Amino acid sequence: MTADDLPVPRIVLDTNVCLDLFLFRDPACTPLLAALQAGTVQAVTRADCRAEWLRVLHYPQLPIQEATRPGIMAAFDRLIHDLPDTAVAADETLLPRCADPDDQKFLELALVARASWLLSKDNELLKLDRRTRGAGLFPILLPQAWSLAER
Repeated sequence: MTADDLPVPRIVLDTNVCLDLFLFRDPACTPLLAALQAGTVQAVTRADCRAEWLRVLHYPQLPIQEATRPGIMAAFDRLIHDLPDTAVAADETLLPRCADPDDQKFLELALVARASWLLSKDNELLKLDRRTRGAGLFPILLPQAWSLAER
């Protein structure tokens, strides 16, 4: 089964994109939010990606008040579907290695979820776009680049 066989295209969002979407409400993410709410794309996560999200929400440098944190977490859970963890076998993929090992999980999730896109603001992930496309996998894009491509 390929990404084309899914009823709705899947998309993976890294933690920085989730912060822009759910905390900062970055206007560059408005088309993405609209697509998620309309169900024209399905964002997916898995346990380790969600755990990173929850950990980051407690960083003291973020402008999050204790009273608003549950709402931010609930918005994430409403719009991002949790998939069961599935290991990626090294011999079954051409998945590149990210220079930041903490970001490898987003590549793996995009692969096992058969995602059509991985959205990121992380330079180490964005550098891998040409390689993932070249391997016939998924593009890695900034949210605003995805929004422009989808119009």
